[in-house]
Amino acid sequence: MSLDLIVGIMAETVRLTLLISAPVLLVGLVVGVVISLFQAVTQVQEMTLVFVPKIVACMVTLVAALPWMINLLLTFTQNLFNNIPNYVK
Repeated sequence: MSLDLIVGIMAETVRLTLLISAPVLLVGLVVGVVISLFQAVTQVQEMTLVFVPKIVACMVTLVAALPWMINLLLTFTQNLFNNIPNYVK
């Protein structure tokens, strides 16, 4: 197993992690900014106003993107398992 192969697997793992986490993180970021703007405009400084919409939006995004996320993970895992004989050489 060469160093280039290990670095390639690690790079693919990091790329996959970023792809899988991006939709939920981006939705959480957008909802947080929108709620913060709403609070700044209306001068409502309620702390729970931030968390509940953000949690709901992240859960909806997670449910919507879950099949895509699982497909990416399954493809990556199958690729790793299929290439085990190549890694041992």
